[in-house]
Amino acid sequence: MRHRCIPLALFLLSLLPPQMLPAANKETVPAQWSVRGAVQYALNHNPDAKAAVERIKAADADIKAAKASFYPQLGVSAEYSRTNNPMYSFGNILNQGVFTDTIDFNNPGTTDNLQTKATLQYRLYNGGHDLAALDAADERGRAAGNEQAAIRSRLEFEVVRAFCTIVQATETVRARQSALEAIDASVAVARARFSEGSLLKEDLLNLEVQQSRTQEQLIQARHGLNLAQRGFLHLLGLTGESVQLNMAASPDQEIPVERDIRTRPELTGMAAMIKAGEAMVRQARAGFYPTADAIGSYQVDKGTELEGGSGNSWATGVRLNYTLFNGQQTSAATERAEAQLRVAKEQQRKMELAFNLEMEQAALTLNQEEERLKVTGKMVESATESARLARLRFKEGVLLSSELINTENRLTDARLSHALATSSRKIAIADLRRAVGLAQFNQEK
Repeated sequence: MRHRCIPLALFLLSLLPPQMLPAANKETVPAQWSVRGAVQYALNHNPDAKAAVERIKAADADIKAAKASFYPQLGVSAEYSRTNNPMYSFGNILNQGVFTDTIDFNNPGTTDNLQTKATLQYRLYNGGHDLAALDAADERGRAAGNEQAAIRSRLEFEVVRAFCTIVQATETVRARQSALEAIDASVAVARARFSEGSLLKEDLLNLEVQQSRTQEQLIQARHGLNLAQRGFLHLLGLTGESVQLNMAASPDQEIPVERDIRTRPELTGMAAMIKAGEAMVRQARAGFYPTADAIGSYQVDKGTELEGGSGNSWATGVRLNYTLFNGQQTSAATERAEAQLRVAKEQQRKMELAFNLEMEQAALTLNQEEERLKVTGKMVESATESARLARLRFKEGVLLSSELINTENRLTDARLSHALATSSRKIAIADLRRAVGLAQFNQEK
């Protein structure tokens, strides 16, 4: 009974509109993003990461193609022909085994032939050409794997930086909002004092101008937050306008102690490309050596013009080929492969110099941001207390509006500098980890 219900259920599901059907194999987008979750999602959905996977598949296909040279080549063919050419007709007569003494050699007549043939060929030696091609394909496959690792490393860093940028933009909005609330309160006090006659109209206007300027800065901060959120979604391979972050899951990365660029996947990939270049040099030089093949065939001939015409034959042997002169084509191919190998070695040296500089710059930037974070923290404490005292003095009428505006501006600037230093330090740690070839987060044990 249950087996009869299954087709009925499938039929009823087919009647439902597509939007009501359950989604299959679709990864759920979280309501709030943690930095670790965002990194993993980007690695699975970013177009660059997916393209790197496809390049690895293409490299694997190249390896399979190179391995094909080590297997024998087997082929079959079939051909039907009809002719009155004396040479071809006489050949058909012999192949079909119907030769008689009465045949006129000059005019054997019209014959036809259905020929089926199986051939087998195996390359015994070609100067190491096929082995070198396989070595080159293997090394290019390793290079493709390291290219993927390099893309993943860069993508991890970009996601962490985008996450920190959103956090920084959010803090900027909060600082601007706090500044606006403070200036609103000061404007309310100023209007009350102006009504009492204890404040000049000019001072009130100055505060109102500052209020409008603060509102403009808040609008710009919100725009910056929107841009940061959209850039973050772009890295994840998504579209949208807003992002909810889990601030408690902000990046908490370890500062690398051992700093060695030799773990960079780009350098490992370049080393593989150099080995591939060396194999390509051997492949080009194989043109100076002879080739040897073992060959074999089995052939069946059948005709209809001559009664009982049919026959079969086989052949085996070894074939040796050696090119005496090809216009220096092999020499040119060897020189080209050697030149490309030298280019790859120079590129490797250039990458080592560039990555050393990246590591040094990242380390210096981290030191700077750590010192800057300490200074800005003290700035916020001092500016907060100064602003509190200034508001009290302004309320009591012993402080000018211009002095109050300057104090509020210093507090806002201090908060923005501290938020920027906090975010920049986390980005600097992420950049240093990338520069030394480490993943953004240590594997959880």
